[in-house]
Amino acid sequence: MAKVGFIGLGNMGLPMAGNLVKKGHEVKGFDIMEDNLTKAAQAGVKRVASAAEAAKDVEIVVTMVPTGKETLAVYEGSGVLQAAKKGTLFIDASTIDVGQARKAHDIAKAAGMLSLDAPVSGGTVGADGATLTFMCGGSKEAFEKARPVLEGMGRKVVHCGEAGAGQAVKICNNMMMAINMLGVCEGFALAEKLGISHQTLFDVVSTSTGNSFALSGYCPVPGPVPTTPANRDYAPGFMTKLMVKDLALSQSSSQDAGVATPMGAQAHAILRHYMNMVEGAPEKDFSSVANFVRVVKK
Repeated sequence: MAKVGFIGLGNMGLPMAGNLVKKGHEVKGFDIMEDNLTKAAQAGVKRVASAAEAAKDVEIVVTMVPTGKETLAVYEGSGVLQAAKKGTLFIDASTIDVGQARKAHDIAKAAGMLSLDAPVSGGTVGADGATLTFMCGGSKEAFEKARPVLEGMGRKVVHCGEAGAGQAVKICNNMMMAINMLGVCEGFALAEKLGISHQTLFDVVSTSTGNSFALSGYCPVPGPVPTTPANRDYAPGFMTKLMVKDLALSQSSSQDAGVATPMGAQAHAILRHYMNMVEGAPEKDFSSVANFVRVVKK
């Protein structure tokens, strides 16, 4: 079992750290929110007073923070690299820009550390159930050292390539999910106007060519799939503001790579408009856009 420092104990990080404790790992954690530290302690995580303290005398440091700005702040300004032993493995499970991920790798390497970018798919349900998918970028050595710990938090762990490759796969995945979700939402909106019930549409499409995970695994209307956020008043899940952030990353990367992604751009525009127009939307699950699609006048 490993000694792990965990930085970022929010909606995703808290259950991830708790699952490591359940697997027998020794985990100490830090978060800027006192409430998160209290909940972490209740889950068996040893609370510490700083990010640097979380990185001291451990084999692996995991960061799970909202944006690349926070990731780089941890690597550059929190004292973690000075507190950690040489050769400590740093795993960033946040979803950030590919360039920022590569910069984090460079900073860690210059300090004599191993590093991995390892963003996740699966949302809070996957974090709670330890069924996340980890998309990993970095050296083979770092990946193999990380694998036992990542397998304590997820069901699938994939080495996608060198530094930044995990983030590249993640932003492609989330762009595709957003596009699919908007198509599903439009399908339900049209079916309603044509007098078709949610359940009838689901029963047919979930076994037909229009099926997707956005329908059968993350259905955006209440009823057909009881475990989805739609049945909990769209409690996340995956917050709309985070999907908008990830879509912005996908569009930035598209421009840098010279690749046209018009459907990704449209998904970004729709979800950003929804987030800015509807009170409470940023913190709702992104599938709540179904209610917005239903009332938008074409």
